[in-house]
Amino acid sequence: MNQRRPVVVVLAAGRGQRFRGEGHKLEQVLGNDTVLAHTLRQAMASDLPLLVVTSSALAPLVRRHVASRDMLVLPDQDRLGRPAPLGMGHSIAAGVAATGDAPGWLILPADMPMLRASTLLAVAQALEKDPIAFAQYRGRRGHPVGFSAELFSELAALQGDEGARRLLARYPAQAVDVDDPGVLVDIDTVEDLRQVQGDPSQPQPTGTGLRAAG
Repeated sequence: MNQRRPVVVVLAAGRGQRFRGEGHKLEQVLGNDTVLAHTLRQAMASDLPLLVVTSSALAPLVRRHVASRDMLVLPDQDRLGRPAPLGMGHSIAAGVAATGDAPGWLILPADMPMLRASTLLAVAQALEKDPIAFAQYRGRRGHPVGFSAELFSELAALQGDEGARRLLARYPAQAVDVDDPGVLVDIDTVEDLRQVQGDPSQPQPTGTGLRAAG
């Protein structure tokens, strides 16, 4: 793991229950590829270290694009045979714990195919001065959200859908203004997908911002 650059932790373990179309939202076609492929392409274009946190069900889809060493497949069951915990907080904690030697982490939901590699780099640079940084487009908070290594213990202790909002309330957070509406565009519903498919060159904000922090 590169000690000088934060790791992009792509969250691809959710069930996508709000998406009522056929199949998982991450495997939906957008242009000539899938929603997941577009998100991963931008993450890899940033040339930052990458870890995709995914489920066993989605692992085959992720494996088409990244090497096994860049994947963390969450178990379906715990040691007692019970269903393993789910949720964004649990995925963040697992990804951070698996890359504990990193200088920081950029949390990126896998359903944000319009976000640009340059935005990831801008937030990564901001982490050199602040413990938390997040992308912002025209005054609206978006993704990725970056955390420095000093917050490792608190990130690794997240559970369920808790997210990391409490960390943003506790520590200074730097807004990074970017000319990238993709920081606000996530594919949660069929309507979100149709909106992006209609004119992918002009993405319109669809999300509510900072899901990884809440």
